[in-house]
Amino acid sequence: MSILEKHQFIERNATLLLVGSLLVVSIGGIVEIAPLFYLQNTIEKVEGMRPYSPLELAGRNIYIREGCYVCHSQMIRPFRDEVERYGHYSLAAESMYDHPFQWGSKRTGPDLARVGDRYSNEWHVQHLSRPRDVVPESIMPGYAYLKETQLKVTDVTMDLKANALVGVPYSEEMLQSAKADLAAQADPNADTAGLLARYPKAKVGDFDGNPAKLTEMDALVAYLQMLGTLVDFTTYDDATGYR
Repeated sequence: MSILEKHQFIERNATLLLVGSLLVVSIGGIVEIAPLFYLQNTIEKVEGMRPYSPLELAGRNIYIREGCYVCHSQMIRPFRDEVERYGHYSLAAESMYDHPFQWGSKRTGPDLARVGDRYSNEWHVQHLSRPRDVVPESIMPGYAYLKETQLKVTDVTMDLKANALVGVPYSEEMLQSAKADLAAQADPNADTAGLLARYPKAKVGDFDGNPAKLTEMDALVAYLQMLGTLVDFTTYDDATGYR
């Protein structure tokens, strides 16, 4: 039987074709997946990455709750047009503490991977409250109620512990200080030395314009202001030419 005849025989036998396909897919899957079990780390670590502070984590939870990821991705692809518009392309390590990650695939609004420090706290509050006041063509709904809604985290320590269970390296000190760190980050009069030691580059101060009240707006803006600010990309020399 020639090779062509053998091929035709397999194609005409549905059961044999199914078994053969499964065998090929299984071998291919094993070749791709098996080596990962022997690697200590599949993500290249980069200097500067740290776990989210309690306030940032609370803001991230609000970001997910409000469905922001439906219209905004957090993944800059390694293409010239994206790098020129948004900044350095995203690194896998930048999402290593995200559960779930916020890469996304749809951009009704711009990518937010590098939005931190691009705008003031006041701009973010105004944009979130009345989007068209600052971006006339925006179709984003308003989230003014976040500024009036007191931030309520049932147990911030347990929130950190839950993330620690899936590999986020929260230390015992971070867990013990979680409640105090949550309040201190949005209090312009608080002693934040310990907070900054635990969470370097954390943005500190009143985020929503009302220092007397800790709101969901405080948390969300704190989260947005740290996105893309942890890694120093001036140390990277890549093919895109971005500095």
